[in-house]
Amino acid sequence: MRPAHVFLAVLVAALWGFNFVVIKIGIAHFPPLLFSALRFAFAAVPLVFFIPKPNVEWRIILGIGMVLGVFKFSLLFVGMDLGLSAGLASLVLQSQAFFTAILVALVFGEMPRRMQVLGIAVAFAGIGLIATTVDNSVTPVGLAMVVAAGFMWAVSNLLMKKAGQVDMLGLMVWVSLVAPIPLFLLSMLFEGPAAGQAALANLSLQGIGSILYVAFISTIFGFAVWGKLIRIYGAGTVAPFSLLVPIFGMGSSALVLGEEFGMIRLAAAVLVIVGLVLTVAMKPAASR
Repeated sequence: MRPAHVFLAVLVAALWGFNFVVIKIGIAHFPPLLFSALRFAFAAVPLVFFIPKPNVEWRIILGIGMVLGVFKFSLLFVGMDLGLSAGLASLVLQSQAFFTAILVALVFGEMPRRMQVLGIAVAFAGIGLIATTVDNSVTPVGLAMVVAAGFMWAVSNLLMKKAGQVDMLGLMVWVSLVAPIPLFLLSMLFEGPAAGQAALANLSLQGIGSILYVAFISTIFGFAVWGKLIRIYGAGTVAPFSLLVPIFGMGSSALVLGEEFGMIRLAAAVLVIVGLVLTVAMKPAASR
């Protein structure tokens, strides 16, 4: 890869890592489901009027929009609100890579190699180690919801595979159009209209900035650059840069939010990242 493109790949990983800090700030100003709805509303409008719909069936767009936009981000935002710190959330969410390998084997018959199986086992051992450190920054329900968010992300990865080779930015914009209405309805149902009205009536610069960051920097800019790099170099070359996301996530959470990890959580982080390397770096075996 050209040095400028390496820089862009690392920059996107850093922006996505810092995104977890921004989410933590955002859910301090908005109910989590409302915050997620606003994120996708701003990501979709007005770009949906200028970016043509990608050549993908509507059922795939609707499926990705529901699984990724509604289920995955609802679980992530609510899980972080109920008790998972930004740094650990950035780490635990990477369980999507392991769930993806398992689902690809079950659905497409692309069996993982032994080193991938070892990577999955090592990584889940790390997540289990995190579960032993329950305190104010980690609750069992918060951890479980973010692991479930990782699973939903994996399901959406399979739907992305069905979509084929398409413009990632265009796909994300049109997928973002699906999520806001279901998320607004869920917010009304579970968080109540009063909580949403209070948050919108007391808008702050931090709250507005968090929406703009997750919508435009993390979603639009991030996926636009990531998609362009994949088109130039291929997913196999670009995807490993995503291993930097939890490193940037944990580092920025420590610097900005003062998150302390301790030796057990640092050891757990090493296990998860080693598991990621083993899982992402190895190609699956031949299909059955």
